[in-house]
Amino acid sequence: MRQGLKLSSLVGLVLLIAFPAPSRPHKVRRLATGNWGGLHVRIEVGPRSATVEYDCAHGMIDGPLTLDSKGRFRWRGTHNLEHGGPVRIDDTSNGRPAIYSGIVKGDTMKLTVRLATSNEAIGTFTLTRGSPGQVFKCM
Repeated sequence: MRQGLKLSSLVGLVLLIAFPAPSRPHKVRRLATGNWGGLHVRIEVGPRSATVEYDCAHGMIDGPLTLDSKGRFRWRGTHNLEHGGPVRIDDTSNGRPAIYSGIVKGDTMKLTVRLATSNEAIGTFTLTRGSPGQVFKCM
């Protein structure tokens, strides 16, 4: 009797490994291309990446720009501080790795930007699809 129980347990384990229970597929979608804008920020989304403009900074988000089934995202990119006055030809880039995270619900995006190495918060923004945003560049 005990040997039969062990054998049926072993067969059950083999079947679970060979034929796992079907899991719910994770529905992933891409962020709509075009402009997304808000106060102090504008994002231009292309098919593979996005450019970001802030009042005194700019950035780039590496693609693909995907959203999970609840509209959440976490993308990697760069963040570059800018300064007022003319930009010199020999100015070096101060781009730092950044994490762009948040959620999209309909035509509204809540975006939080943090530096990847220090977790320093750059800001949290609300953007609307199709809006040019309101960016006030450094003078």
